Amino acid sequence: MIDSNIIKYSKLEPLNVSRETFPELEEFRSLLLEKNKEINLISEASEVNSRERHIIDSAQIIDFIDKNYNTCTDIGSGSGLPGIVLAIIMKQKKPSMQFHLFEKSFRKSKFLKDVSKKLGLNTMIYQKDIFKMKNLKSDLIVARAFKPLPVILDLVNTNFKNYKSLILFLGKNRKDTLLEASKKWKFDYKEKVSVTSKDSSIVKIYNLKKKV
Repeated sequence: MIDSNIIKYSKLEPLNVSRETFPELEEFRSLLLEKNKEINLISEASEVNSRERHIIDSAQIIDFIDKNYNTCTDIGSGSGLPGIVLAIIMKQKKPSMQFHLFEKSFRKSKFLKDVSKKLGLNTMIYQKDIFKMKNLKSDLIVARAFKPLPVILDLVNTNFKNYKSLILFLGKNRKDTLLEASKKWKFDYKEKVSVTSKDSSIVKIYNLKKKV
C-alpha cells in the first residue's frame, strides 16, 4: 500500500493499531466499495469518505476491548462494520479471538463470508435474525448503526445468557439517551469521544441489570 494511504490511517496509531494492519483495512474498504455497486452495503454519499466514516470509525473501539476477551459478537453486522474491521485488527493482536457476525440478509452474509475467507479472518458468519436467537454467549457484544439503545439493551438482556460488556456508538444526543436508559436499567459505563466526530462517542457498558 502506498505511503499516502498509511498516512490516512494515522488516526489509529495512538490506539495501538499496527501499520501492518493498514493494508488489509484498505483492502476491505476496496472490497466494500466494489460490492456496494451490486448491493446496498453503505450509502452512496458516504463512499467518498468511506475510510474515515466507516473503517476508522469502526476500528477506534479496539482500545476498549479487554485483552482477555476471546469472543466478540457483532449483533447486526450488515457490511461488516465493525465486526470485520475488528477481526482484521485482531488478526495481528490476538489471532485466537473469534468474531461472531449476525446478519439476516443472504447477500450481505455471503459478502461477509467471502471477505472473511479472502482475508483469512477468525470469524463465524450467521445468516440469522439475532432477535430470534436465545442463550447466546460472548465476552463482548458490539453494535454500530443497528438499533436504538433501548432496543439493544432489551435484546442483550433477553437473548444473551452470558456476556461481559457491550460497546456501542452513540451520537450527539448520547447524554439524554443514557439518562433515559438509566430509568429502566442499572449499568456502569466508560465513554470516549469519537476520533471521527466530536459530536459522537464510543460507550462501553457493563454490569447491566434491569431495574425492578
